[in-house]
Amino acid sequence: MLALIFQTPDPHSGRGARGGNPVKIAFAASLAAVLIAQPSLSQTQPPVIAEDFKPSSLNQPGQQYPQVNSQGYVRFRIVAPAATSVKVSLGLGGRGGTVLSKAADGSWTGTSEGPLDEGFHYYHLTIDGGTFNDPGALNFFGSTRWESGIEIPARDADFYALKDVPHGRVEQILFPSPSTGGPRRAFVYTPPGYDKDPNRRYPVLYLQHGWGEDETAWSSQGHANLILDNLIAAGKVRPFIIVMAYGMTNDVRPGSPGGLASFDIKPFQTLLLDELIPYVDHEFRTLSDADHRAMAGLSMGGFETKLIALKNLDKFAYIGLLSGGTVSLDDINATPGYKEKVKLTFVSFGSRELEGGRAGPPGGPRVDPRANAEALKNAGIDSAFYVSPNTGHEFQSWRRSLRELAPLLFKD
Repeated sequence: MLALIFQTPDPHSGRGARGGNPVKIAFAASLAAVLIAQPSLSQTQPPVIAEDFKPSSLNQPGQQYPQVNSQGYVRFRIVAPAATSVKVSLGLGGRGGTVLSKAADGSWTGTSEGPLDEGFHYYHLTIDGGTFNDPGALNFFGSTRWESGIEIPARDADFYALKDVPHGRVEQILFPSPSTGGPRRAFVYTPPGYDKDPNRRYPVLYLQHGWGEDETAWSSQGHANLILDNLIAAGKVRPFIIVMAYGMTNDVRPGSPGGLASFDIKPFQTLLLDELIPYVDHEFRTLSDADHRAMAGLSMGGFETKLIALKNLDKFAYIGLLSGGTVSLDDINATPGYKEKVKLTFVSFGSRELEGGRAGPPGGPRVDPRANAEALKNAGIDSAFYVSPNTGHEFQSWRRSLRELAPLLFKD
């Protein structure tokens, strides 16, 4: 996703942009932290790159490139005989990305200047000034467009791996939405065994994507369904339903008048509270009270969660912000009934986000989420704070965050 980045003076949203290109927001932001933390290549010996490259797990069928090695470097090969320049947005090459070199056979190859963070990343090609997707890679909706995707194998990937365990189902629903003039799409995860007991009812998590993404992000890029399947199989969570809907965030873009800080939550709030939730409660076997309903989101979806949930505590007793701002004592004191009604306040970030100081809401002041989390704990608020190690504003942070959040939900 190009989730909106919550920078200090500027908003979070999807993935972050760099050099004015929203496609690079999150990715460039996480890489910036890496560059700051490490000495420049001119001051150190060039790294020895292991020649054990293998095709990415997200390649199109039969395609050999892009490839990833055991260190997290990425190698590209693009066939474009008539091109005069080819660059890849993915890499440690600053605004230029990874520049590819032309071979005699008309192919262009190149390797990222450094290793990438573990997990999923969006990228695209720039060929003679035009923007294209990599024909060797699968596409994922992020940055308000379909982007190429690549997966850097993670040491902890087991928690979202496809295993031989009972699996739930992710299904598309089309629900009526008078406020937007027609049916809308959402995706619903029902846990393993949902169809076997017609009398059993389930809690529900409304889980939002980031800016630039849509309702496909959490199951496609985030593997939310596999994370829940594995946690349920291990007996670590109470089975629950997940609803993933489009957050109506992409009409507001960085650089537009008012920027992402001008986003109006009211249309999505109406859709969510007055249309989607009643539809889900009618069509699925839900426990339809606030104590069995949660809302969480990554990046811009976390910002939406804060704007909606804090003003509707009769609807949500569990609140999760994943790289989507923070909750302070001032927020709680300004929200009547928060201490009594909210059963969990969950906040998480990637470690590189905290190093870069990106934790404030759109247009808001710089904040320290760790200090806020400690203040909530000292005040006796049911809360949890998680930091994903060695990741930035990217899906590995949010996959891990969901893994940590899920066992804390619906523990009555």
